[in-house]
Amino acid sequence: MMTPDVSNAISFASLDDSLRKQAEYCNALLHTGEGKGSDFLGWVNLPSSVTADFLNDIKSTAASLRRLADVVIVIGIGGSYLGAKAVLEALGNPFEKRRPEVVFAGHTISEDYMAQMMEAVKERSIATIVISKSGTTTEPAIAFRIIKQEIEKRYGVDGAKERIVAVTDEKRGALKSVADAAGYKTYVIPDDVGGRFSVLTPVGLLPLAVAGIDIDSLIEGARDMERATAADVPFDKNPAAQYAAIRSALYRKGYKVEILVAYEPYLQYFAEWWKQLYGESEGKEGKGIFPAGVIFSTDLHSMGQYIQEGERILFETVISVSKPHRELRIEKADNDGDGLNFLAGRRISEVNRMAELGTMLAHVDGGVPNIRLEISEISAFNVGSLIYFFEKACGISGYLLGVNPFDQPGVEAYKKNMFALLEKPGYESATAEIRKRFAK
Repeated sequence: MMTPDVSNAISFASLDDSLRKQAEYCNALLHTGEGKGSDFLGWVNLPSSVTADFLNDIKSTAASLRRLADVVIVIGIGGSYLGAKAVLEALGNPFEKRRPEVVFAGHTISEDYMAQMMEAVKERSIATIVISKSGTTTEPAIAFRIIKQEIEKRYGVDGAKERIVAVTDEKRGALKSVADAAGYKTYVIPDDVGGRFSVLTPVGLLPLAVAGIDIDSLIEGARDMERATAADVPFDKNPAAQYAAIRSALYRKGYKVEILVAYEPYLQYFAEWWKQLYGESEGKEGKGIFPAGVIFSTDLHSMGQYIQEGERILFETVISVSKPHRELRIEKADNDGDGLNFLAGRRISEVNRMAELGTMLAHVDGGVPNIRLEISEISAFNVGSLIYFFEKACGISGYLLGVNPFDQPGVEAYKKNMFALLEKPGYESATAEIRKRFAK
């Protein structure tokens, strides 16, 4: 079981008995439902509630889409796409051509992106998974309109029925209405699971199954971590409570930025998912740790200088992978012009590990606390475990901070202004005032 190594953090901010008890109490609140945002705690016992029949149904639908399409377009934004993208990037092979290819749309309003994607699939068979609770969120709604029209044009309205799957609200919303009227296969986004906590629901499981990811192992890893972080697990054995507590201790000492560090490029989008999880959960009421992500050693050549010697408001959480899947050694060269013969016979992973350990020591010496999370390998089981670990710790962290970790009122601010500028019906009164502000 993964245990956070906080030895390079406690010299900067100690874990006293009071904070340990607070973390245990906040963990218990997630199970009793007595804390803020209790309507959105469906993710807490989600892994253990997933049945074999449910997973088999997901895999059956995925198999159907795989037979039909060269490309499956997954439409969604925020938590409706980041979780699936994160797991797919972590477990996939970027150099391998897969059929079907899984691509993403609806997470941007870039005309060039959408046009290039549609051009790329022009000669390839397509299907789509559209993910939206309401069906009216601007970015995925635009993408779905374009892709739905293209599918109907190619395969007819009846043919579209087997090529479009909707993941949406159980009873209401524009997408639910469209799906029911058209006869699409649908899956439910549970009412009590927010988007950023939804990767272990059909939101993430269906696209991942289409891509050939072992969703059984993903869920089993999450179940394992669910057990390890249960309400009755004491602080000293509870990895999520420990991680949440040390984050809180560092924040109270003035460390306001957390950098998630990985030494494997496969985890780049995992950091993107993590950024949304913590940024949207904690960043409110003038509070919260700002989440950032880097991939080392790549970003040591761009961000390393600031981390080493910039303002001392940073701490790092390092995901350490101890065992690569493949072996590649550095061979001796007759001409040692690059000076690398001292590494002859060694695996590249050994060099990567020494870069990791050396960087951690340098950053600690430079005043940057770090927390280390070690997993044996990047596997479906371990990724599922990490997902639940970070979700559970996020809920505890939010309660330690004193905020509701499960709402996101600030997300709506930009939408109101955008709709007013686009003259959406119902927003006319704000249009003139906003345009005056731009005129100034």
